[in-house]
Amino acid sequence: MQIHFLRHTTFVLTINDRNIIIDPMLSPARAMDPIRNAGNDWRIPMVELPLTEAELHQVIQHIDAVMVTHTHMDHWDAAARELLPKQLPVFCQPEDQVAIEQAGFSQVRPVTEQLVWQGIQISLTGGQHGSGELGKMMGPVSGFVLKADNSPALYIAGDSIWCPEVKQALAQFAPEVVVLNTGAATYVTGGGPITMNEDDVCSVCRAVPAAQVVAVHMETVNHCLLSRAALRTRMQAEDLAQQVLIPDDGEKLAF
Repeated sequence: MQIHFLRHTTFVLTINDRNIIIDPMLSPARAMDPIRNAGNDWRIPMVELPLTEAELHQVIQHIDAVMVTHTHMDHWDAAARELLPKQLPVFCQPEDQVAIEQAGFSQVRPVTEQLVWQGIQISLTGGQHGSGELGKMMGPVSGFVLKADNSPALYIAGDSIWCPEVKQALAQFAPEVVVLNTGAATYVTGGGPITMNEDDVCSVCRAVPAAQVVAVHMETVNHCLLSRAALRTRMQAEDLAQQVLIPDDGEKLAF
């Protein structure tokens, strides 16, 4: 199994000889307005994809399916909707089926509990995109667990904080690789964080000490203020640096 990490939460997962692009945000740098109420006016994405335009099209040509944890613009943007072939299977939470179909995609596959595609078992997991009223306002978010023969079980937690739903998924599926959306995304007013902070990452690590954790969702969107360097420092202090991988944009990880 391979993760080719591109940027933010976008990566190409190669599993069972299939390439699945996860949460595609494919816009050029600064193509979109900032997230409001973030305390800054940095346009997003704040960095370019680590690919030339030709390289991006080459990647897209080899994509077999798409997976969208939720349809916020930093996970499913206009560029992705334009560039990805409309006949590709798109796996999503049931709440997003209509919106993705309305974007012209003809093979939307909502995951209600579990399905199998090309020898890959895909299970839906829950999450909380923040706590209290803010979490409710952020709308439904989901994660996915993917399992295939001769590959480690992979849990993509989605935009969630540490919560009972994440804890349950870890206990139920015992994943060997866990992708966490970190960055501690926060609003100036209204509270937060709405994605995992350093404490949350530590909680996941201690819940599944044998799992390899991959921390993403940093240094790309203007309300994600937790940096790679700060997370790395905290993981070293907690003696978790070997368990937590913090990939650079463009890096490839093999499991």
